[in-house]
Amino acid sequence: MYGQEANLREQIIEEYKDDLAKLLRYLPYLEKRGGKDVQNFYEGDGDQKIIPVPVYDSTLLAFVKEAQKTKFMNRNYPYIYRRWNMPNPKAERIAMESAQLRDIDLFRGIISRYVMEGMRKSYMWTTAVEEKIFVTALVKLRSLIYDYSKDPAEARPR
Repeated sequence: MYGQEANLREQIIEEYKDDLAKLLRYLPYLEKRGGKDVQNFYEGDGDQKIIPVPVYDSTLLAFVKEAQKTKFMNRNYPYIYRRWNMPNPKAERIAMESAQLRDIDLFRGIISRYVMEGMRKSYMWTTAVEEKIFVTALVKLRSLIYDYSKDPAEARPR
């Protein structure tokens, strides 16, 4: 039984390590920002007022675009939310903090929800930054994947 669990752990690490490294490049940015820092509204120039249009920080948009290309995207994220019973960001953070490496689908679901729903509901990206959802997910994944890494000489990204 232990051998199968160790093998599963190594498979998960191998599958997600490269994608996590890509997303960890944005961690310092996400840690420094608050929700209102990443979004402004464009209302037109001068006397020509228009309907306010949200304009996002370019680094946040780069993070979202990078996340969309990773294996962390899961279109079936509502199922994960029902299974873990996470009605709000506080419940999401609690679930992530108590998760183990075998619960990788939890992280996939949470990251997917905020990235994918942000494409339709612009406030989702702001909420994820404000509530530190992306930060919590990336820090916990970094801890799980790099602390369980097979090669102890391998550098842990900051």
